[in-house]
Amino acid sequence: MTTYAVTGATGGLGGAAVAALIRRGVAASDIVAIVRDTTKAGTLAESGVVVRTGDYEKPETLAGALAGVDKLLFVSGSEVGRRTAQHTNVIEAAKNAGVGLVAYTSLLGAPTSPLMLAAEHRETEKLLADSGLDVILLRNGWYSENYAASAQAAIDGGVFYGSAGTATVTPAARADYADAAAAALIGSAAGSVYELAGAEHLTYADIAATFAAVSGTDVVYQDLPVADYAAALIQAGLPEGAAHVFSDSDGGAAQGALDSESTDLADLRGAAGTTFAEVIGAALR
Repeated sequence: MTTYAVTGATGGLGGAAVAALIRRGVAASDIVAIVRDTTKAGTLAESGVVVRTGDYEKPETLAGALAGVDKLLFVSGSEVGRRTAQHTNVIEAAKNAGVGLVAYTSLLGAPTSPLMLAAEHRETEKLLADSGLDVILLRNGWYSENYAASAQAAIDGGVFYGSAGTATVTPAARADYADAAAAALIGSAAGSVYELAGAEHLTYADIAATFAAVSGTDVVYQDLPVADYAAALIQAGLPEGAAHVFSDSDGGAAQGALDSESTDLADLRGAAGTTFAEVIGAALR
């Protein structure tokens, strides 16, 4: 019997990965859902998954969380600027617990990506390489849901703002990344590195056109300098740190950092991906 564990299991990616493992034939009782707050994990527990408390900020919680785990899906933390320290705690705990295989959710093209988000992923990949653990790297591209979050405002105002110029991006649905992670955890060999991205190459004008087609409302794309886009996001109510992350990511997209020719996502899943229009349509329902 192989025991699988997923960190961040009440989050969007982690929760979808647990579901994907079960769909792919892993018994719920062989899955450990590692969460910070067990009160949010009722549905997981009801499905038969083992729920354990594990907080990246609290190393003392991670030893018990990872006890007896053979394969770990290590979902990267969400707190930019704090992730390297948090990830160090997880890696040390995985070593001490004797975890046999760790699959880490990194960033598309992490070694050379210009995105500010890439720095902590590079640092984590280095920590994993030096750890002695058997590792799989899942370098996730942009989520289609990141754009879905902007869809309603763009539809209401008739304008989709960004800083990507005429570059193309290859987003994919969160559930597709989660399914690929489950497939890799079950069947891939240590040392595998996957560049994961969608199959559609979309300009931001294409994204605006998708918003328009799905909503039946005219939407155009307006390109802004990165600094102006950050200021607009802050004015719209986004926290300053998040605004700079998103505007920087758009600037990176303009350099091709969110575009890829890799077919690893579809190859891992053995299936075509969810289309961008399908994600947007579901978000707007």
